[in-house]
Amino acid sequence: MKRIIFALSLFAAVPLIAQSPAATRRPSRPTVAEAERFIAGVERDLAEKSLKSSRAGWVAANFITDDTEEMSADAQRAYSVAVQQYALQASRFDRLKLPAMLGRKLMLLKLALSAPPPSNPTEATELVRLGVGLEAEYGKGRYCRAAKEAGKPEECLQINDLSRILATSRDPNELLEAWTGWHTISRQMRPRYARFVELSNKGSRELGFANTGAMWRAGYDMDPDAFSAELERIWKQVEPLYLSLHAYTRAKLVEKYGASVVPPNGMIPGHLLGNMWAQEWGNIYEIVAPAGVPRGYDVTELLKARNVDARGMVKYGESFFTSLGFAPLPETFWKRSLLVKPRDREVVCHASAWDIDSRDDIRIKACFEPNAEDFVTAHHELGHSFYQRAYKNQPFLLQNGANDGFHEAIGDAVALSINSTYLKQVGLLDNPPSAAGDTAFLLRQAMDKVAFLPFGLLIDQWRWKVFSGEVKPADYNKAWWDLRNKYQGVSAPVARTEADFDPGAKFHIPGNTPYTRYFLARVLQFQFYRAMCREAGHTGPLYTCSFYNSKAAGARLARMLESGQSVPWQETLFTMTGERQMDGNALLEYFQPLKVWLDRQNQGKPVGWSVAAGR
Repeated sequence: MKRIIFALSLFAAVPLIAQSPAATRRPSRPTVAEAERFIAGVERDLAEKSLKSSRAGWVAANFITDDTEEMSADAQRAYSVAVQQYALQASRFDRLKLPAMLGRKLMLLKLALSAPPPSNPTEATELVRLGVGLEAEYGKGRYCRAAKEAGKPEECLQINDLSRILATSRDPNELLEAWTGWHTISRQMRPRYARFVELSNKGSRELGFANTGAMWRAGYDMDPDAFSAELERIWKQVEPLYLSLHAYTRAKLVEKYGASVVPPNGMIPGHLLGNMWAQEWGNIYEIVAPAGVPRGYDVTELLKARNVDARGMVKYGESFFTSLGFAPLPETFWKRSLLVKPRDREVVCHASAWDIDSRDDIRIKACFEPNAEDFVTAHHELGHSFYQRAYKNQPFLLQNGANDGFHEAIGDAVALSINSTYLKQVGLLDNPPSAAGDTAFLLRQAMDKVAFLPFGLLIDQWRWKVFSGEVKPADYNKAWWDLRNKYQGVSAPVARTEADFDPGAKFHIPGNTPYTRYFLARVLQFQFYRAMCREAGHTGPLYTCSFYNSKAAGARLARMLESGQSVPWQETLFTMTGERQMDGNALLEYFQPLKVWLDRQNQGKPVGWSVAAGR
């Protein structure tokens, strides 16, 4: 996830391009040749600074200390200040008619940072230290509670521990304590986050954008307002499926916990959905599992039965890509990746894929455990890794996904093939379940894939309002829950105030990682999946397809990955799918049998929610 082109990697003060005294007195008109020399020098310098920043960032995420934070901040500052200065210098060529590729590089240069620093060196340093410090504070976050036995020290739980409680416990009081405990770790972030927003906006304005949110939206090869409208169009396509799933899940939770805990026509309290942020609901599948339908298989049980560990899960993911015709991962990947949480130090456990040198030093950092969720995550992260290596021969500024949603969608498109067909092919499943279990399979998939859609949309809806000033620091928490109520139909389990800063309890806020990419990825992955299934010659319902071992599908995928960000994403999408528009219809086709079933289960029950009936 952090390609480190997003994670600030172009900092240290960089001198302006040298000019002669005469040119300083009377600037000459820019030329195409000058622009070409400029961008060639920029790419050389940024590649070098990116390498240093990536290495320092890797150490800081894997060995969290004050010193590593400072070293990472220094390297990041060197990268981002360089990007900022180069981007400002690039404005000299704005009115020059340039070759398409050169113009694209200059545009991408302006969009290279998710938090562009102000040109003032003191403020640039402050911005980077705020960003590194916020991410480190999240990584060190813990909730400490009294020991269960008298005389024992207090028990301190980190996000993995608390997430495990949310996933496995069915005691509403224990769930509430875990949810509330984690949401205390971000309360002190608010003033520093507000200052981070202020400084980031200043840097964005210096580059010609209204604010940082507008800059983010400008990175999609279309007008920022048109992009916002496109997101809403896609959401309206898929919203009916989400509403059906929400109504069915709420009814099952009412049966489990009672109407006094879950309002029958209101919002679902966030601590009951099996995930700290209620973004994916698969962990409560056994509560909603359809009666009388065969149970099917449990990937967690399959992994444990064969003693598959973290490395083994990643090996399965690698084997999927090699079955499509991709070369195996380099040996350095296995030597340098972090796949299991160390016992002797704090690390940022949030899974991420790292492209250290823009060549072959690719790595994963994660705290994997042998379960179904992490099995999918391993495939997802490898999607980043194989994408990173595929476009390594592109010029530095074009080494990225066609848009950031593409980068997130690749591994997830592969993971859609993690079905009974694939599990039997790789020897994890002996006897695939009968077709009678298809409803259960689709419901289990929807509890993650469909449940995530509104959450994936609202994170940046909140952040864009913050960056634009529509939401002031005094209303951060209220605005957060207004959006979660509106899009998710999820409520806070206990009263929240502006003494809380609940957005900061989600990694991507203190980590300053744009989030719309994940919403787009949930849509694009089904478009990619359908295209590769067609290439593999699949017939039958879409959800039964696995393109594992299809060299034809792999060749189509490779063509898309190799292009990086060299052309507008619409062209890359057309190469892959024959379509030029991101669209929810492939997702709806995949889940169409489930939608029919859900609507039948919801007959006579409320669909949607009343905010007044929430908690």
